[in-house]
Parts: sequence; C-alpha cells; structure tokens
Amino acid sequence: MGKVNILAIGAHPDDIEFGCGGALIKYTQKGHRLFLLVMTGGGLGGSSSVRTKEQKASGKIMGAEKIYWGGYEDTHLVVDVDLIGKIEAVIAEVKPDFIFCNFPDDTHQDHRHLAQAIMSATRYIRNVLFFEGPTTQNFSPQVFVDVSDTLDEKVRALQAHHSQVMKTNIEDLSIVEVARSSANFRGIQGRVKYAEAFHSLRLFINI
Repeated sequence: MGKVNILAIGAHPDDIEFGCGGALIKYTQKGHRLFLLVMTGGGLGGSSSVRTKEQKASGKIMGAEKIYWGGYEDTHLVVDVDLIGKIEAVIAEVKPDFIFCNFPDDTHQDHRHLAQAIMSATRYIRNVLFFEGPTTQNFSPQVFVDVSDTLDEKVRALQAHHSQVMKTNIEDLSIVEVARSSANFRGIQGRVKYAEAFHSLRLFINI
C-alpha cells in the first residue's frame, strides 16, 4: 500500500487525541500523511491561545503535517452551509483517503453538530470513521485498531494538553486514566490488550 492521506477532525483541542490518537500515530509511524482540522479553540475549557499551543505540541507528537483551524467559538458550532463548506474546503485541499471524526450521539452539542456537518461534507469520501470521547453515548463500534504499541505515545499527546488533563468532571480522575481505561475496555472487546474503536459511516475493504 502506498502512502495514504489521513484527515482527523475534532470539535475541540484534544478530541482527536482521545478518540483516535493511537491509530493516527500508527499511521504516521508507517510513513502515512496526517492532517488535523480542529473547529474551535476550546475557549470555554481554558484560554484559547493556551489550548492552541497545546494542540500544536500534541500534533508534533502525533506526526501531523498541518493543523487547520475552523475558527469557531467553543459551543457555537451550528450545522449550516458555512460549517459544511469549511470542512469541504479542507477535504478538497488534503484529499484524504480516511477521515476520523466525532460521533453524532454525544452530550456535547459541538460534537453532535460537527458530526452532522461531516456526514454532508464527506458524502463523496470512501472511508469515514467516527471515534468516541468521554461524553459519547450509545457507541456500538464495528472497527477496532490495536493500539498496544502506541498507547504510551497517545498518552504523551494527551498530556501535551496540560490545561485539560484533570478536567474530566470526575473527581480525582485524569483524562489519561479515562483514555487508558477506554483502551483496555475496547481492547477486551477486540481480544487485544489495548484498542481504539470506531463506528463506520463508510468503510471500503480493498481486495
């Protein structure tokens, strides 16, 4: 297989790392090209300027070539022609073979609205996989990626978001602990030690 282009899309800084960081690192370690699209600066979770710097640091750990920014304010993603158009413009530039993005059923409105916009913007993309986050609901994955070899790097990418590590709204539980527990649970489902799990909007098995 030749090099493929991967586009990971998240509503906020650190969404991508939690949902698919281990899989993305596996791709870049094998020489594939990774691009990120982050729709907001995450201003309600802290300083947008701080969170932007954290995302850049995390992107380097994951091996991303470029980070695109949607420019929206936190909690202000609305499904309209502008949001869909911004996603389509990045897709046209990156020409991705795979897209990873937030799952539609989520208690955070930005995650829900972004996923809905992505379903329109990716209608001509062959491989679109939804990842889960701490606020995802009713997630029934069909696709698993063994991240046993890249979990430590995924944790490093999450830890680059220093301002967010303890902001889980669960007492004494860090985002790293949540990510490890999730990876262990999905790994058990997939019969490996650690895995990331995905719900496929479309997935082509090339023979």
